[in-house]
Amino acid sequence: MTGTILSILMLAGLLLTGGGLYVMIKLRDRKRGALMIIAGLVMFGNVAITAIPGPDLPGLERR
Repeated sequence: MTGTILSILMLAGLLLTGGGLYVMIKLRDRKRGALMIIAGLVMFGNVAITAIPGPDLPGLERR
């Protein structure tokens, strides 16, 4: 289930970033385009944080 959610977030981030570039270049709306690009980068950041394994917690293994 986690893999599916991460895949959907990656696709949404790609679409937002591409759409933001399109809005900035073709429609000449810099403000909305920049906000879309930032939202896409935030989604990429969320996927990166979730996908990176964290340190093992020895306190939780003892219980």
